[in-house]
Amino acid sequence: MITCLVLLLATSVQAQEAADYSKAISKTLRKQVLKEAAWALQQEPVTVTASQSPRSAGGRHDFYSEGDYWWPNPVSVDSPYIQKDGMTNPDNFVAHRLAMIRFSRIMGALASAYKITGDKKYVVQALKHCRAWFTDTATLMHPHLLYAQAIKGRATGRGIGIIDTIHFMEVVQALMSMQEAANMHKATLTAIKEWFTQYLTWLTTHQYGKDEMNATNNHGTCWVMQAAAFAKFTGNQTILDFCIVRYKTVLLPNQMAADGSFPQELRRTKPYGYSLFNLDAMTTVCRILSTKENNLWAFQTADGRSIKKGIEFLYPYVADKSKWPFKQDVMYWDNWPVAHPFLVFGAEAYGNKAWLATWTKLDHAPVVEEVIRNLPVRNPLIW
Repeated sequence: MITCLVLLLATSVQAQEAADYSKAISKTLRKQVLKEAAWALQQEPVTVTASQSPRSAGGRHDFYSEGDYWWPNPVSVDSPYIQKDGMTNPDNFVAHRLAMIRFSRIMGALASAYKITGDKKYVVQALKHCRAWFTDTATLMHPHLLYAQAIKGRATGRGIGIIDTIHFMEVVQALMSMQEAANMHKATLTAIKEWFTQYLTWLTTHQYGKDEMNATNNHGTCWVMQAAAFAKFTGNQTILDFCIVRYKTVLLPNQMAADGSFPQELRRTKPYGYSLFNLDAMTTVCRILSTKENNLWAFQTADGRSIKKGIEFLYPYVADKSKWPFKQDVMYWDNWPVAHPFLVFGAEAYGNKAWLATWTKLDHAPVVEEVIRNLPVRNPLIW
C-alpha cells in the first residue's frame, strides 16, 4: 500500500511539473502563435506542383531539390557540378523545399493556435492544406524522394536528400494534436495516414532510405527522427521498436563522444550549427519514442553516454556563444543559436529551469532560410 501511495505521489508530482512547463511555454509563445496563425489562416496551399525545375528527372508531382554545396564547374557550364563543402549555392532549385517548409510552418501555427484557443477554424484551414499535399490528385506530392538533393551531371537524386522531409514532422504532429477535434474529417485523416504509410514503406525499403539510415552523422539521426514521427502517426509499432533499438545501439554510442560532443559534426565546416542540429534531432527522437517502459531520457550506454550529457556539453555554448572553443562556421555563424527544441525538451525531461530560461530568451521566430531549414521543431506547444 505504501509503495502504491509513493508511486501515485510521484506520478502526481511529474504531472504537475509537466503542466507547469506547458504553461511556461504557452505564456512565452502565445502572442507569437496567434500572430502566426492569423497569417496561416490567410494562406492558400502551395505544393510541389506549383513549380518545376528543368533539371529534375521527375514529374510534376515529384519533390525535387539540389545538393546545397554543389556549384557549376567554371571550366564549362555543361560539366558536372563541383563541391564546395559548407558553401550553399544560391542558384540551386529550392522551391519545393521552401513550399514544404511553408506548409510545415502553417500547420504548426494552426495546431498551436488550436491548442491555445480550441477554435475549430484552425482545423478547417489545416485540412485544406493537407488535402492539397496528400489527397488532391491535381496537387498532391508522390510519397517518395527519388529526386531530392540531385547534382547536375552526377545524380538525379540521392539518399542524402531524405533529410528534406524533416519538415513533414510538424505536419503529422499538428494533425495528431488536432485529431480529436469535433470537426476533424476522419476520412481525410485516414487518407493522409495512408500517404505516410506509403512514404514510410519507401523510406525503409528503398536503397536511398537504407543509405540515409546508415549515415554516421546527423543524416542517420534524422532518418530515425522521421521514421519515428511517421510511425507514431500511422501506428506502426514495428518501426517504432526498431527506432528505439537503433537509438540505443547505433546513434548514441556511435555518434557521441565520451564528453557529450558529436565528433562527426565538429569536423565539418559548420561545426556549431551542425552540433546544434544533431542535438535537436536526437532530443526529438527521445521525445517521440520515450515511454514508461522505454525512457530514452534515462538511458545511457555502458560507458556513460546519454542525451543528458549531450545537452550538458553544448548548453554552455548556447548560453554564452563566445565560449565556443572550436572553429567558427564558414556560413551563418552569426545566426545561431535560436530557441532550440533540445533546450525546452531537455528542460522538461530533467526539470532544468536554467535551460528553459535560456530557451525563453532566444529567438523563437527566425527568418533566415538556412536556420529555419535546420530547425524542424519550431512549435513545441504541439509536442
